[in-house]
Amino acid sequence: MNEPLQGEPRARWVTISNDEYEDMKSTVKALLDNELLRQIQESREDYRRGRFKKLSELIDS
Repeated sequence: MNEPLQGEPRARWVTISNDEYEDMKSTVKALLDNELLRQIQESREDYRRGRFKKLSELIDS
């Protein structure tokens, strides 16, 4: 069984790659974009209500 982490972290710095840094920046930017978050919520609601088309329906058209 894993024990929960306690106390202060030992390392003050963490090294990450440039790709990881850019991904983190993109994530933070998306989470701060209220319009994008509203669109995601709206899309989830559409999916729950069955208001979508399957990819196969779009390809066969």
